[in-house]
Amino acid sequence: MFFSPTRDQNRRPRIYIDGYNLALEQGTGVATYARNLSFALRDIGAEVGVLYGTRGSTISLNPLIREIAFFDPLVGRPSKLQRIVHTIRRIMSTPFGEIATRVPVTGRVISAQFQSRLPHFDHLWNVQNLFLTSQLHFRIYRSRMNVHFRSPPQVMHWTYPLALKVAGARNVYTMHDLVPLRLPYTTLDNKRLYFRLVRQLARRADHIVTVSECSRRDIVNLLGVPEEKVTNTYQSVEIPAKYADKPLDEVKIEVAGSFGLEFRRYFLFFGAIEPKKNVGRLIEAYLASGVEDPLVILGRKAWKSRQELRLIVDNDHIQYLLTRGDRTMTKQRVMQVDYAPFPLLVSLIRGAKAVLFPSLYEGFGLPALEAMTLGTPVMTSNTASMPEVVGNAALQVDPYDVRDMAQAIRALDADPELRGRLSQAGPQQAAQFGAERYRQRLREAYAKAGVKWPS
Repeated sequence: MFFSPTRDQNRRPRIYIDGYNLALEQGTGVATYARNLSFALRDIGAEVGVLYGTRGSTISLNPLIREIAFFDPLVGRPSKLQRIVHTIRRIMSTPFGEIATRVPVTGRVISAQFQSRLPHFDHLWNVQNLFLTSQLHFRIYRSRMNVHFRSPPQVMHWTYPLALKVAGARNVYTMHDLVPLRLPYTTLDNKRLYFRLVRQLARRADHIVTVSECSRRDIVNLLGVPEEKVTNTYQSVEIPAKYADKPLDEVKIEVAGSFGLEFRRYFLFFGAIEPKKNVGRLIEAYLASGVEDPLVILGRKAWKSRQELRLIVDNDHIQYLLTRGDRTMTKQRVMQVDYAPFPLLVSLIRGAKAVLFPSLYEGFGLPALEAMTLGTPVMTSNTASMPEVVGNAALQVDPYDVRDMAQAIRALDADPELRGRLSQAGPQQAAQFGAERYRQRLREAYAKAGVKWPS
């Protein structure tokens, strides 16, 4: 077959991403990043593949069974003894790599239930227990594990620092931040192993993508990466219009019906409850502020969550009597909710008096930008990436200073002009991280990794 320059130049570049966080039932910031990335890749003209590592059996020759196993990992699940034997056998064979199997998504399995967390894809792939196996491989062999495709993509974009590579492809890694090295006491990572992994990725990656100038400086300075090898693409926030523009009357009904909350009469934090998010100090600051409108904490409980929530666990002072007109009600001062589906989350953000997000360290800080996009006033940290993300469109506080946070909460509660100014400034600041700018930054990053885009 003769080489055809015209056909080669007009062919869509094949760029695959991993489904490491996409398979989680409750979304994470990295899952949101990966899903948004998949749609951005579609929009810039790439052929998109997604590589998962679910537990489901993928060795069946029957394509329907493979499709069923992707959506229901219990299909073909072996016994405990079989799993142990299988894991030992795989660890011995991982130096030779793993072979990705195509998942034939044909529509025979009704997947509407998963639409809110499925990425865009032209095709799906799976390697059984890929990510757990790669972690064990790295512990034993101190090297990245190979994944083989019959026809490898041009670029494999790993959305998280993973001990994996695709043979025959350019391997690009997103490092959102280096929190395990910068704030080691806020994560459960094995710091020595993590440092060994990210340092190896820094040396051997074809390119590194990150999401803020703060993270880019950390990667360059702490890992010794040449500046030209790291591209900051930032992130983009794209909230579907059917949720972002929902009539306010419907929003009021949703927040009242779901949680008994009054429109614009509550403060909101959303994100994982873990030390990095600073929820413990936030609760302390809120209680010290003396404001009457309740604080809603929405997020899954992660490690040390009980310590972060210790002020409200089994304490009667989280309730108070509230008089409105001729009614006296018992209200919770702090309400903790584990989960809300995305459409309801958008309504909760829109209905809040303000979003409070005083995280100790963020690679990007997506919750603050999501709230600003929707016109909700934001209080956030003056550390790490937050100042470059929120600019002058949010109140910035010292996240270690409870008094500073309490004063900011009182200001947001008492000053409607301040809230109005932040509501107007938020969407304008968020527009700097719009979809078109994000897509252009991605194209530039992939070009540095050798991708030639069709003319």
